[in-house]
Amino acid sequence: MPLSTLNQEQLLAATATKGQNLIIASAGTGKTSTIVGRIAHLLKQGTRPEKILLLTFTNKAAGEMIARLGAYFPKNTLESIESGTFHAVCYRWLKKVTPNLSLKQPSELKTLYRSIYEKRQFKRLHYDIEPFSSTYLYEMYTLYQNASLESFDIWFLELYPDHEPLMDIYLDICDEFERIKAEYGFLSFNDLLLHAKNYISENRIPFDEVLVDEYQDTNTLQGALIDALEPDSLFCVGDYDQSIYAFNGANIKNISTFSTRYPNAHVFTLKTNYRSVAPILSLANRVIERNERIYPKKLEVGRVGDAHPPKLLVYDELYVQYQSIAQMIKRSHLPNDRIAVIFRNNSSADGIEASLRELGLPCKRKGGTSFFEAKEIKFLLDLLSLMVNTKDMMAFIHIFEYGGGIGSALAKEFFICLMHFGNANLNRGLLHPEVFDLPKLNPNKNIQLGLFDDDLEIGSVSRFKNLNMSEALRSHPLLKHPKLGEDGLKFFMNYYEFMRSVQQSTVPQTILRQAIESKLYQGIVDTLSTQRSRLKTGEIDQGKKEQSIDRILRKAKLLLNLSTHYKDLHRFVNAMVLGGGELSEGEGVNLLTVHASKGLEFEDVFVVDLMDGRFPNHKLMNKSGGDIDEERRLFYVAVTRAKDRLSLSFAKYDRVKKIDFKPSPFLFEAGLIKGEPSYPKSSKDD
Repeated sequence: MPLSTLNQEQLLAATATKGQNLIIASAGTGKTSTIVGRIAHLLKQGTRPEKILLLTFTNKAAGEMIARLGAYFPKNTLESIESGTFHAVCYRWLKKVTPNLSLKQPSELKTLYRSIYEKRQFKRLHYDIEPFSSTYLYEMYTLYQNASLESFDIWFLELYPDHEPLMDIYLDICDEFERIKAEYGFLSFNDLLLHAKNYISENRIPFDEVLVDEYQDTNTLQGALIDALEPDSLFCVGDYDQSIYAFNGANIKNISTFSTRYPNAHVFTLKTNYRSVAPILSLANRVIERNERIYPKKLEVGRVGDAHPPKLLVYDELYVQYQSIAQMIKRSHLPNDRIAVIFRNNSSADGIEASLRELGLPCKRKGGTSFFEAKEIKFLLDLLSLMVNTKDMMAFIHIFEYGGGIGSALAKEFFICLMHFGNANLNRGLLHPEVFDLPKLNPNKNIQLGLFDDDLEIGSVSRFKNLNMSEALRSHPLLKHPKLGEDGLKFFMNYYEFMRSVQQSTVPQTILRQAIESKLYQGIVDTLSTQRSRLKTGEIDQGKKEQSIDRILRKAKLLLNLSTHYKDLHRFVNAMVLGGGELSEGEGVNLLTVHASKGLEFEDVFVVDLMDGRFPNHKLMNKSGGDIDEERRLFYVAVTRAKDRLSLSFAKYDRVKKIDFKPSPFLFEAGLIKGEPSYPKSSKDD
C-alpha cells in the first residue's frame, strides 16, 4: 500500500481522523505521496470512491496521483473518484445540466469586452480624468471575480477612488459584457466556478472528503466554492511560503486563517526535504525566514551524499551574463532537459534563448505566450470553434478583426447582420441568406454612458463593381453595409469560399488541412509574418519574414498533428481549449518564469538577473497584490527547484538601455554578499 512508503510525519497526516486537516508541505517534502497515501487510506477505511473529490491546479497532477494508486486498486474504483482542476471538475458538473457549454479563452473574451468598450466615446464626455484602457478594465474585472465577493464598484473604487465619475460607464460595460455572454452561452474560466457554486447551492453534491492540492494558490472564489460543498471532511495541502499568485487573485488568507476559520482543525507539517542538498536548503531557509511565520517550520535535509554550495555569478554586463551561462550549460555533462534557467521577467528569456541557440543548444520556454495563444493557432481554433457553435460571436469577431478596415465593433455588427440574414443561423446567413435587409443595429442612445452610435444607411453595392466575384457573393446583403470597405470585402470573400469548401466536412483533420491551405489563412500568415519582420525603419526584412512564415506553418502543422487523434470536431475544440495550457513545445534546456517552474525540479538550476528592480520586481510589486514578501516567496520557489547545483547570477550594467544595476536584496539575505539589504518601497507603505 502507498502508506508503507511514507515517513512518520507523512503517515500521521495521511491517516489523520476525518475533519478539517491542513498539511503544510514545504518544497520537496513529498506532498504528492501524502495525498496519494490519504486517498489510499480513505478507500481502505471503506470510503466509496465516488464520495472522494480531489482538486488540483493541473489535470496532469491529478492524473499522476490517480495513476500512482493504480498498482493497488481496480481501475473502475479509481475512475469513480472525482478528480481534476477546479475548472475541469466544474465543467463536468455543469455539462450535466447544460450540454452545449461554450467555454472561451481570456483572449477571446477580452476581444468581446473591447467591442463593447469601443462604443463608448469617452472623449466626448469631457471628464477631467483619463479613462482606463479596455484591456486594463477587463483584467481588473477578471481579478475582481477571483478576489472579491462584494460588488465590483465597491471593490474597484477602493483601489481607484478618483475614477468615481466614470464608474457608471465602467459598470455598464461590464453589465453589457455579462448580458452578451449569457445571450450566446459564453463562459469564462471564472464563470465555470461561479456557475458551479450556484449549481452546488441548488443541487447538494455530498462528498465524504474533499482534498485540495496547492491550497495556498486558491483564490477567494475557489475558497467560496470549497465552502459551498460543505464536505464532511477537508484535507488541504499547501505551503504559505510558496504562495506566489496574488497577481492572479490568490488569497494567502485561505491558508493563513485555516485554524481560525476551523477551530477544531488539525495542522500537520512536512518538513523533511528529499529534493535539495543541505547548502541549498540552508540558503532557502535564511531568506524565507524573514517573512512572517504563519505556521512554525524549518526545512530539514532528507538527502545524503556530496553537496555543492550555491554559486554566486557576477558579471559586468547583462548580455555577457547570458552568454557565459550558455557556455556553462554547453560544458555540462547533464542532459539538457535536466537543466533549468529561471527568471522573474520574461524579457530575461530572450537573451538566454538567443545565447543558447547561438551555441546550437536546444531549449524550450514555458511561462510566456503559450502555443495555443499564438495568433496563428488562435485563428485556426476560432475557425473550428465557430463551426462547432455558430452562435460563437467571439470567435467570429476574433477572425474578422484581421480583415482590412474591420475592428472588433464592426466585426460584431457583421456577425449580427449574418445572423439576421439567416434567421438566427449564421451559416445560412453566410452561404444562403433568406433576409436581404440590414438589421437595426443602433442601441438605445445614452450619452451619460458614452453611447453615440447612429442608425446605419444602406451602402451602394456598385462601389465593388471592379472586384471579381461570383454572382452569389455579389448579391450578398452584407455588401450593402456602408462600413464594409474593399479590403474588408476581400477578406469576407476568402472566408466565404473557405466555409463553402468545408460545409460538408466533420473530421477535424480534414477541416484543419483545408483551412491551412486556404487563401484565408495565407492572408493571415502574410499579415503576421509581415508584422514580425518589420524593422524600426518601417522596411520589411525578407529573411526574417521567410523565417517567420516557416515558424507559423510549423505551428499550424503541429496543431494538424494533434487533430489526428480526434474524429469529433466538438471534442477536439474542447480538448484544445481546456487542455491547451498544459501542452508545452520543444525540447532541451528549460527556460522558465518562476511561476512556470513551480512544482518542478532539476539537477542544475540557474536563477538569473538577480538585480534590484528585476528581482524583486519593483513595478509588479506596486501592482495590486504585490509586496516584498511575495517577491521573497518567488525567490524561495526558484531556488528550491534545484536538487544538486544552484547558481545565482546578476549583472552590473545593461549597455543597451544604459542602466546600472545593484544586487538583489535577496543575495544579501542569502549571505552571498556581505552587508545589509535595502528594500524597495511598496505602494502598501504609502
